[in-house]
Amino acid sequence: MTGPQHAVTTAFVELADTLVADFDLVDFLHLLTVRCQQTLGVDAVGLLLADNRGGLNLLAASSEQAQLLELFQLQHEEGPCLDCYHTGAPLSCPDLTAETTRWPRFTAEALGAGFAAVHALPMRLRDEVLGGLNLFTTEAGPLDPTLLSVAQALADVATIGLLHERAMRTRDLIAEQLQNAINSRLAVEQAKGIVAERADISVSDAFERLHTYARSRHWKLHDLAWAVVNHYPAIADLYTDGDDT
Repeated sequence: MTGPQHAVTTAFVELADTLVADFDLVDFLHLLTVRCQQTLGVDAVGLLLADNRGGLNLLAASSEQAQLLELFQLQHEEGPCLDCYHTGAPLSCPDLTAETTRWPRFTAEALGAGFAAVHALPMRLRDEVLGGLNLFTTEAGPLDPTLLSVAQALADVATIGLLHERAMRTRDLIAEQLQNAINSRLAVEQAKGIVAERADISVSDAFERLHTYARSRHWKLHDLAWAVVNHYPAIADLYTDGDDT
């Protein structure tokens, strides 16, 4: 098995294992974005998920730049990722400089962040669209069709996992789970800032430290985030270099 094929297989196996284990929505979606970036060779990945009223929310991103750009799209209600969600169809923009009329504010923001192209894929099953998986590259040009197929397959795995989880809960519990996921993401954002300040590291390194610490100690990411926000003394070693692995 070649290197890329092995990486793709490993990604699918890891995602499947996460689904059958104790399901942590925030951690699962973060893992999806990170593995997409690694296996597809893109520069950043973002994931938007709809709540029970159909409004999109940022649930995961593989980098700070992608996170800020996704939030910009949501705030200004403009961009390829939103269009992909509303149409339920893939949307590729291999050269964002050609899209200044279509999405003027988004294009300026994306180019300013260093991205030259974006490829948006729907998270859908039949007629139901749950969100979108968005691939960002710093170089203009189309993605290889095989890579796009792999990306869509990864998005489909996540969609099936979310729908399976939804099928096992009532509508109220689903809404509560998603709201909890949104609240958890906000707690993670707060925790990133706290760790970055206390450990004197970048926000990106702070998130990686949180993720590694949670995995190594079998914590859920959102539980660790709440512990950081509430200044639990038991996690003091989180802020010390070399003690979070």
